[in-house]
Amino acid sequence: MASLSSSQTGYVFRLLNIAIVGMFAVHILGTVGYMYLTEGKYSWFDCFYMTFITVATIGFGEIIDMSSNQPARIFTVVIGILGAGNLSMLFSVVTVALLETDLNGNLQRKRMEKQIKKLKGHYILCGFGRVGRNIAHELSSTNRHFVAIDEERTVLEDYKDKNPGLLYLTGDASDDDTLLAADIEDAKGVFAVTGDDSRNLMIVITAKQLKPDVRVVARCHETRNIEKMRKAGADAIVSPDFTGGMRIASAMIRPHVVSFLDEMLKSQNNLRIEEIPVPAGFIPKPLGSLKLLRSSNYVLLAARERNGHWQFNPDTTFLLKPGFMLIAMASPTGRHEIEALMIDALG
Repeated sequence: MASLSSSQTGYVFRLLNIAIVGMFAVHILGTVGYMYLTEGKYSWFDCFYMTFITVATIGFGEIIDMSSNQPARIFTVVIGILGAGNLSMLFSVVTVALLETDLNGNLQRKRMEKQIKKLKGHYILCGFGRVGRNIAHELSSTNRHFVAIDEERTVLEDYKDKNPGLLYLTGDASDDDTLLAADIEDAKGVFAVTGDDSRNLMIVITAKQLKPDVRVVARCHETRNIEKMRKAGADAIVSPDFTGGMRIASAMIRPHVVSFLDEMLKSQNNLRIEEIPVPAGFIPKPLGSLKLLRSSNYVLLAARERNGHWQFNPDTTFLLKPGFMLIAMASPTGRHEIEALMIDALG
């Protein structure tokens, strides 16, 4: 549901003021009117109470005797009509103010900020265009938490309508406060994937200033800007045009490989080629002792040693050490299974 503009919000609050003033006016008119029509036989409070129960349509018995006072009865009808109309207007304006103004948005943002603060090891996705939405889909498919940032609130809300779990912030991702609100201190990585190279460059610089060791992957259209982003601290730079060209060429010269990768991405098991680091406190031991080589949820493909040497299809005697990186084709369940084995080995 879209919020009202500032001019529309002002109009709603003017109506709210009119309704409140009107409600006071009706009660003052009713109190004075009953006092006059009954020639002062009743107290001011009795006259006010009679007006109140008439306007509120509570239905209590009349405390002012009007059995022989025709003008008072006619006056009660008028007060009832004015009060009911005014009360209906007041409730309608309050409902609009609650549902359509920024009050609802503020409450939603507060809840979302609390959820973001609870995240650990999440990703910050800066830019929610076509590329950003595809990244969001991949992160969601592999059970990775992320916070999306974009200046176009409608784009984020449209995606959230279909994916209720989306956490997002509206603002400039190159601004310090925005990245801090996305909890960059606890983030595992930052995606700078807006459609503007200069904006992506600023996001890289800001992210690295706030957290120098955070991994930043940047999108770059113009090849002349790649070196600038690298010098700014981007850990990886991806050019959609270059990558698209390579994919098109691969579809021609190695179609079965491309078909296999496509099928892997479309699989209901969400299979991916994943990398799982061996933690620092890990005690060196052969793979066979960990039962890592066989599972229905993953296939161990390779291990990368700290010196950069690759061991493809490692056997049971391969000695696993801290700092090594395991490469496996795994579902999200399989990835968590390998990570759990690593943690258990620490104990």
